[in-house]
Amino acid sequence: MSAVQDWGGAPAAAEDRISVATQWQLMWWRFRRHRLAVASAALIAGFYLVVLGAEFFAYADPHASNAQRSLIPPQPVHLFDGRAFSPFVYPLRGARDPNTFQRVYVPDRRSRMRIEMFARGFPYRLFGVIPLDPLFVLGTDVQGRDLWSRLMYATRTSMTIGLVAVALSLCLGVALGGLSGFYPGTVDTVIQRAIEVIRSIPTIPLWMGLAAAMPQTWSVTRVYFAITIIISLIGWTELARVVRGRFLALREEEFVTAAEVAGASPARIIFRHMVPSFLSHIIAATTLALPAMIISETSLSFLGLGLRPPALSWGVLLQNAQNIESVALSPWLLSPAALVILAVLAFNFLGDGLRDAADPYG
Repeated sequence: MSAVQDWGGAPAAAEDRISVATQWQLMWWRFRRHRLAVASAALIAGFYLVVLGAEFFAYADPHASNAQRSLIPPQPVHLFDGRAFSPFVYPLRGARDPNTFQRVYVPDRRSRMRIEMFARGFPYRLFGVIPLDPLFVLGTDVQGRDLWSRLMYATRTSMTIGLVAVALSLCLGVALGGLSGFYPGTVDTVIQRAIEVIRSIPTIPLWMGLAAAMPQTWSVTRVYFAITIIISLIGWTELARVVRGRFLALREEEFVTAAEVAGASPARIIFRHMVPSFLSHIIAATTLALPAMIISETSLSFLGLGLRPPALSWGVLLQNAQNIESVALSPWLLSPAALVILAVLAFNFLGDGLRDAADPYG
């Protein structure tokens, strides 16, 4: 009898644990079983680690140029020197190709350059305040400027502009969608007609018009915030419709009626009772909206309508790969595209995992 009790104890304990778990605990237990989503979350955390410490990971000044090192290809890293683990690269020697008369770079195998970790690089200030010296990583040269270092700074811009734009879109979508669903009638009609007008305007011409309205004399910072506001003003409509649909379904629920009878204000009912009931769905929708925001900024900057040099973003860096000739001769200029693809895939997989975890009982 004791053996039977021991054998059935584990499932019973698991059921008891589930029965007393909170909604967030159930979400976490379900989410961590989605291995692809967990791996994507780790990758996104890595991106935002670069955002916080771009100066740390960039071992050279991203704006420093030198005509003598124009379009140097990526240097292959050799991890072993004989049998010993000692990473190094061969120094490059510039030469003129006798057939094409183009400048080429060939490795000088007579000497080796050791790769050092925690070596001193160009001076910078952590968060713009604390003076520090950077750490040495590994990168490549392009057009006289270090592409790795530029990618680190561009990652900060592209990832934060998507985050800020989604935050503004989230506020607009929840507020306007909540009002539309909670007040059927004139308020709902006005908000829905506004959404339809915004969604009916072609996206690219709208971006072109809004971006062209920005003065050419504006600083990089002002253009950055202007692009963020533009993207958020366009991207809130889809979330607003999702929130409206959920509010229409929740408006007749007993807990909403009880809150109204108790004298709760509409704002308290919306933000204290209704929004938390499907907060997990809002989180999933927000996660899925982030890659769209990143692609929007990248597209605007790539077309020359968004951020402009000397600003650094993935779209600005991809401007150097706008023609087939440059891509054929210097394929490493497409490196920012790889980061865009990785970020978009990671956010989509993370959003899928959060969406599945949002219904722990399903």
